[in-house]
Amino acid sequence: MLNAIIWDFDPMLFGFVRWYSLLFALAFIAGYILLQKAVFQKENLSTALLDKLSIYVFLGVLIGARLGHCLFYEPSYYLSSFSHFIEMLLPIAETQQGWKFVGYQGLASHGVAIGIIIAIYLYAKKTNLTMLWTLDRLVIVVALAGLFIRLGNLCNSEIYGIATNSNWGFIFVRNGETIAKHPTQLYEAISYFITFIILLFTYIKNNRKTIPGLLFSLFLILAFTSRLIIENWKEVQEAWEANMILNMGQILSIPFIAIGIIILTLSILGKTGKPLDTSKIEQTHKK
Repeated sequence: MLNAIIWDFDPMLFGFVRWYSLLFALAFIAGYILLQKAVFQKENLSTALLDKLSIYVFLGVLIGARLGHCLFYEPSYYLSSFSHFIEMLLPIAETQQGWKFVGYQGLASHGVAIGIIIAIYLYAKKTNLTMLWTLDRLVIVVALAGLFIRLGNLCNSEIYGIATNSNWGFIFVRNGETIAKHPTQLYEAISYFITFIILLFTYIKNNRKTIPGLLFSLFLILAFTSRLIIENWKEVQEAWEANMILNMGQILSIPFIAIGIIILTLSILGKTGKPLDTSKIEQTHKK
């Protein structure tokens, strides 16, 4: 270790709100504004459609992230009793003094991906916008949101990596660390930012008429390949992952990459249809 960075960042802003919560909220606000200005207005779609999409996505993210963590990383706990099952669904925990509000402790990005896909399926059935059209545009802001969320993880001094001798290693002193660790939150934040730029450039470059499934497939390949690689420098989240060749994050990333490759191939071969005429969709929605 040469010049490690001493990371002693206070996760609380003004002593009452977490930076993570603020960045999480900013991710939704920035995503909404970007979709409104760069997508829905440019493609002559109403704000009402965007508002409905925002509700579906918010619920998909919240439910998917929570269930993903509980079922992928701690199923033995949350499925072991009825009270633990309740803890999986509600932000409460059973203590010796009774039930206590503790917030949702544990969220999984792979669960977010599944939750969003299910939410968009339901949204598409209600609006006549195709699932691929919606996903192609939504993943642009999802990549941006990933940047905000990983910066929030950095503010919390959580989800960091294994020991390193590199100059950019962080010593997370608030967690009692005394040696430098890989700042894997930053690695992922950078990868999400690069993915965001690629997706936005591709969308605008093609005059907002990209081949259906192109952007969605690129997101799956870029985001989860990055995750697959970065996990090599990340500490395992659960003790039972320690002796695994691939940890749970890597195992869950592989199907998403495979799905991305399949959809990308179909898009290139012209098997995913033609770009959607949104003017007709808006007329149908108004009726």
